[in-house]
Amino acid sequence: MKPSLFVVGLPLVVGGCASTLPPDVVAFPTAVDQPSAPPAAYRSPIAGYVARQPVDPKPWRRQNDLQSPMNGDDS
Repeated sequence: MKPSLFVVGLPLVVGGCASTLPPDVVAFPTAVDQPSAPPAAYRSPIAGYVARQPVDPKPWRRQNDLQSPMNGDDS
C-alpha cells in the first residue's frame, strides 16, 4: 500500500473511534447562561468626519531642505 494512505487514513480512523470529546470542545452550561459582552450601542458612521477643502501645494524646496540632513547623506 501507499504510505500516504496511512498518513491520511490512520488519523481519520483513530479520530472516529474516540468515545468522548475533549473538555475544551464541550460547552459549559454556566458560560452559555451568562452573556460575556455588553450589548452594542449605536455609533454613527460619520461621527468623526471633518470637512476638508483642497489647498494649493506648498513650496517643495523648503520642505525638502527641512527633511534632508545638513551635510549630505552618509550612505
